[in-house]
Amino acid sequence: MKKAELRKTVREASDAELDKQLEEARKELFHLRYQRATKQLEKPHRIREARKQIARLLQERTERQKAREAS
Repeated sequence: MKKAELRKTVREASDAELDKQLEEARKELFHLRYQRATKQLEKPHRIREARKQIARLLQERTERQKAREAS
């Protein structure tokens, strides 16, 4: 999925969906780190992508909280 598509899906997701995506991304990152530690990781770039996805989700959640507080 391209970055623009990822951003669009994050922005369109409800708060519950956002939390679910964040939980899934964190689980994926855990599994990727485990695979790296056991030398079974085939695509090391996936760790960086997972970290960036988590950051995008957290940023969107923070922006929504600030918007709620401002209004």
